[in-house]
Amino acid sequence: MAVLQVRIDDDLKNEASALYDNLGMDLSTAIRMFLKRSVMIGGIPFNVTYDDGSIGFLVAMKKMQERSIELGNDKMTLDEINEEIRKARDEKKS
Repeated sequence: MAVLQVRIDDDLKNEASALYDNLGMDLSTAIRMFLKRSVMIGGIPFNVTYDDGSIGFLVAMKKMQERSIELGNDKMTLDEINEEIRKARDEKKS
């Protein structure tokens, strides 16, 4: 059996140990469960997100909206947009 050493903040260790004690297990068991579940699903067993990504997306969308207004195509219907896409694809093929 292998030994795994991890450095963590004392407060985090104490809080996590208390939590898992209340759940009837020790910290080592909780870590083993995390690792087994990770292997089972082939990744981290919970969502990992980065909030700045959504902010960047919103900024990009705002810039596209502003550019669309500048070009005067902000009132185009879906059919008109699809027609423009079709024309661009046809030009690319030629």
